[in-house]
Amino acid sequence: MFSEYVEAALRRANYEILVNGTYMATVDDLQGVIATGQTVEACRWDLIEVIEEWITIRLHRGLDIPALDGCMIHVSLEPMAIVQYYPCTLSGSTE
Repeated sequence: MFSEYVEAALRRANYEILVNGTYMATVDDLQGVIATGQTVEACRWDLIEVIEEWITIRLHRGLDIPALDGCMIHVSLEPMAIVQYYPCTLSGSTE
């Protein structure tokens, strides 16, 4: 269910080569999401884990999760909280 949101975040990832030759990735609109790795692939795998943890922490704390490419995750703060997921709506989709 959150995989579409993670994929939307990965499409917004910005990768940089650091001075020591390792890689760093951030995601526009996801404050505090930073991943690193020895290779681009390792950095991407770390980024996936960081995004998943970022979502989990925000859900746990009842914080907003910004929409990405039409993907939205909303948490109700009512007792018996409900997590609502709104699937992505990608432009040019034939569905």
